[in-house]
Amino acid sequence: MGSRMSSEAPIKPTLTMHLLHPDLAMLSPAYFGMVMATGIVALAVHQIGLWSVAWFLYAVALLTYAVLWVLTVLRFLRYRAEFIADVIDYQRGPGFFTMVAATGVLGSASVILTGSKTTGFILWGIAILLWIGLTYTIFTVFMVKEEKPTLERGITGAWLLTVVATQSIAVLSALLSAPIEQSHRLDLNFMAVSMWLWGVMLYIWLMTLIFYRFTFSRLDPGDLTPPYWINMGAMAISTLAGSLLIQNAATAPFLNSILPFLKGITLLCWATGTWWIPMLMILGIWRHIYKRFPLSYDPLYWGAVFPLGMYAVCTFQMEQALQLISLDLLTKAFSWIAVAVWSLTFVGFMRSMHRRARIAP
Repeated sequence: MGSRMSSEAPIKPTLTMHLLHPDLAMLSPAYFGMVMATGIVALAVHQIGLWSVAWFLYAVALLTYAVLWVLTVLRFLRYRAEFIADVIDYQRGPGFFTMVAATGVLGSASVILTGSKTTGFILWGIAILLWIGLTYTIFTVFMVKEEKPTLERGITGAWLLTVVATQSIAVLSALLSAPIEQSHRLDLNFMAVSMWLWGVMLYIWLMTLIFYRFTFSRLDPGDLTPPYWINMGAMAISTLAGSLLIQNAATAPFLNSILPFLKGITLLCWATGTWWIPMLMILGIWRHIYKRFPLSYDPLYWGAVFPLGMYAVCTFQMEQALQLISLDLLTKAFSWIAVAVWSLTFVGFMRSMHRRARIAP
């Protein structure tokens, strides 16, 4: 009897057991949004002079990126059915594009903070491969599916991650093109412009459907998930890509020939993203204060941190590109806001991990 009782005694959880816990089967594909958010906030604080904070956040982003890839591979190997089900799901499938965006943002942070073009090119290549694979897999499946949800149940703000992923490649291409020889510079700038324009076009398509869903379908508090902040974030990263292309035009005749067009579309993107900020704040107040929807940590909240940091970075770069002097206060304000919201979300993340570790079998 004593031997039997000893064999059935509870086993103390280990880190390995926790990672292989069935929770791994339900790992959100949008968790790479944490890397996106951390990487862009690092760039936001770097531009206002907080270099030590920027390096700390960059280190966190690198570590998180590595850990998430390990977990993603483990999930694919151990829970392949659940993984594939997420890829073809209208709600969770677009979250995989955070892999592309995280890779692109981390590559941009590596170029700006460390000056490592090699790291930038490696991450650029990974981002392109991921973008091609995910774009033509997910959208093909959605198009040929026989059973499809209604618009109000099928589309969310997470769909705009496809725009963010596309523009992250445009941004990284523009950054990498600056120091290389002219022939390859032309290729990278051409790719940056092409991805930038496709991202803007894709935003127009998707935003039309999302705006229609907002205004002509019932909107419950539970439907207004944090990724709807990407309504603004997708335009912010489009502004950043356009601003970098404008700055590259000084040494790129191809870009210089379309410079007025670049400036006009870039300003359009910034104005559109700016319009969304008060609207999203009002909707957030309606959700959490008027409707009393509980505010608790969710991986999707990283999708709300990213747009704030990106707005600070894109406003700073547009100010440089268009030689504006009236947006400096806006840049600093949103940089601090992004740091504050990142900190709150990170605390929520750590508390969530602590709770999970305590209740792990």
